[in-house]
Amino acid sequence: MNLESIDYTVVVIYGICLLVLAQWVSREQAGHEINTQDYVLAGRAVPWWAIGASLIAANISAEQIIGMSGSAYLMGVAIASYEWMAALTLIIVAKYLLPVFLKHEIYTMPQFLEQRFDHRVRMVMATFWLGVYVFVNLTSILWLGSLAINSVTGLDQTYGLVILGLFAISYSLYGGLKAVALTDIIQVVLLVFGGLFIAWIAMNEISGGQGAMAGFAKTLELAPEKFDMIFTSDQPYYKDLPGISVLIGGMWIMNLSYWGFNQYIIQRALAAKNNREAQKGIVFAAFLKMLVPILVVLPGIAAALLLPGIENDRAYPELMKLLPVGIKGLVFAALIAAIVSSLASMTNSISTIFTMDMYRHFRPQEDNQRKLVMIGRTVAFSAMVIAMIVAKPLLGNFDQAFQYIQEFTGFFTPGIVAIFLLGFFYKRTTANAALSAAIGSAVLSLGLKLAWPALPFIDRVGLVFLLCMVIGIVVSRLEHGGEHPKAIDYGSVDTRTSSGFNLAALVVILMLAGLYTAWW
Repeated sequence: MNLESIDYTVVVIYGICLLVLAQWVSREQAGHEINTQDYVLAGRAVPWWAIGASLIAANISAEQIIGMSGSAYLMGVAIASYEWMAALTLIIVAKYLLPVFLKHEIYTMPQFLEQRFDHRVRMVMATFWLGVYVFVNLTSILWLGSLAINSVTGLDQTYGLVILGLFAISYSLYGGLKAVALTDIIQVVLLVFGGLFIAWIAMNEISGGQGAMAGFAKTLELAPEKFDMIFTSDQPYYKDLPGISVLIGGMWIMNLSYWGFNQYIIQRALAAKNNREAQKGIVFAAFLKMLVPILVVLPGIAAALLLPGIENDRAYPELMKLLPVGIKGLVFAALIAAIVSSLASMTNSISTIFTMDMYRHFRPQEDNQRKLVMIGRTVAFSAMVIAMIVAKPLLGNFDQAFQYIQEFTGFFTPGIVAIFLLGFFYKRTTANAALSAAIGSAVLSLGLKLAWPALPFIDRVGLVFLLCMVIGIVVSRLEHGGEHPKAIDYGSVDTRTSSGFNLAALVVILMLAGLYTAWW
């Protein structure tokens, strides 16, 4: 399928508008030279609505739109648990975790780990995150995005991923987080509109032109198995989403790691002017997360009825063929918006971690702000080039990219969450205990995968997390009998939230209860 001239025109107009907007929001007052705080945290002046929108724009990428739609094509609405459980996780992060980070006025997650433990923990985790961001996250977004471009336009995937990478760099490299966060407002509006429109078109097609609601009712009738939220052990995709563990097991660890301790995500909240502003932004993002399954999961389910037999990760791009001329270009622009926003966010986090956690560690005397910003920009560009080169070799042979990405990150996630939770709440935790938990996470995850291959990876994540917590506590007690000198006084952290936040949290919880009750 090729786009029509008007569709290409829509896409080009979108690209031009984005570049112009990015340059406009990145402009500086006369005489002011951009410094590292401006570049990596937007001067700590990002408003709540931009924080919320940017969180979602950073999160929803090709991995979600293409990968999750592909998973929904196979396993149905159950894959939405990643989104709906994330909404609840965001509320927990906003109330109990974020206030600690803001109190310490940190730039990066590794920086916090040095404040709590020592420089060794900082360097180990900085190195790990850089590796994952470049070789897992950037590559997956580029590859799945180029897959979408290939399906819609016929353009070779190699050219597609180069275009995506260069486009993302072109608007984010100069302005840093400020350009990324504020342009994300446009990205999210376009993304929501495009996702809702394609869901409506697909449902209308299923109903034979009787409307989206009629199509949804028919989908429930024709494919009831696609609306099982909790799998039983005899269902084919139980290993990917193992029943009740989705609600009380390892998925909590995956979500806490991603939304609470992930530089790529939490950097937006760190850019708020104060705790209340950050919390409003996060709860706004939680509501948007409740909407995401309509945008990406429902189209995947619809594709299973309309396009049986296709490669699952092509479900969303193939549905786009149903769209009318002009609208097709707009929805395609929305898809591109999601991809480039995530790419821009990722490269900004990579440059932040490298500059603030690695370069300044080896060159602590360096205080030339212009030079530091330039180093950050160089690293961002280099990371994108590397990702372009390795994307196909790493992901070209995967048939369900979203699940592969989740399982890979699941090797390290238990240790990350254990380190942070022990650092927060167990005052005896030492630096060696944190390092032991980090190493133990990788070793135990690999060992369990080899020795117990039938164990669902979400259950493996939960089990390894518990073992890492035990390792951390045991090593701490063996090494140090009392409170660690860098222990956090959590009692002094202000975790109070506004009545508006509390009401919003209650609404999210009630919505989740209703969804899981209806489709248990």
